[in-house]
Amino acid sequence: MRTIASALFLSALVSGCAKHSATYEQGSASGTVEQSKTLYDEALALWELRDDDAKLSASLEKFEAAYNADPTNRDAAMMLTRGWYWHGDVKLSEEEAKLAAWDTAVQWGGRCMAVNSEFTALLQKGDESEKTAIRAMTADDAGCLYWTASALGKWAKLHGFGTLLKHKETVKAYISRVGELDDSFFFAGPDRYWGAYYAVAPSFAGGDLAKSVEHFDKSLAAQPAYLGTKVLKASLYATKMQDPELFDKLLDEVLAADADAIPELGPENRAEQAKATTLKAQKSDFFAN
Repeated sequence: MRTIASALFLSALVSGCAKHSATYEQGSASGTVEQSKTLYDEALALWELRDDDAKLSASLEKFEAAYNADPTNRDAAMMLTRGWYWHGDVKLSEEEAKLAAWDTAVQWGGRCMAVNSEFTALLQKGDESEKTAIRAMTADDAGCLYWTASALGKWAKLHGFGTLLKHKETVKAYISRVGELDDSFFFAGPDRYWGAYYAVAPSFAGGDLAKSVEHFDKSLAAQPAYLGTKVLKASLYATKMQDPELFDKLLDEVLAADADAIPELGPENRAEQAKATTLKAQKSDFFAN
């Protein structure tokens, strides 16, 4: 009876959850490949200054103009997916604003994935979902998959458990494919994701703290200078393990680190240091004693 009741409960959760608004299709070109490249290069120059809110917004506008000029510009679509994800994660505090930013990121992710014509052809046949059609993805598509999965996971989690449950298989499929294509992508991102997944997921959904720490440590061994991994390990794994000493150790290491050790990730690392400061201030909320 408990199994039946659990199944009914999960069914009710899923049936009442939100659905993201992404479609897997390209837009129509408003310019030329050359114009798109020029706009993209201008956007990248602004992106380097993304610590500044105005520069981040300007870069996203330029990336969008680059994509609109040439919808086959996969890099522009990928950066829009990444940029809107980061905007929601770092620059916004209100839940509704975060949800809107991450939903926008997922929409751009759909366009980014649609640049792969084999993927869209499989979808158009009508007998495949995006979870199976991604077998057509190549290493060039890893960024599209990774940032779409990252945004979709954040969006679904903030919507609540039912929405997270409904979309978790899509997120897992995308990250799994990234791992197959390039397990080092975005500073050992796939292992970082699995570390977080196995820490957060309840046991009936595959949660496993031994697997969590294994993946976190694998990601850290590959890319110790990316501070987000330690922040996630502290906030998800150390709290679940009720290990305040590990929590403090990881966050103190983040705060003492050189944010520009990976020059192109200075803004991300500074954002992670800000998260670490907030987490330390909230420590009593996470531990029983």
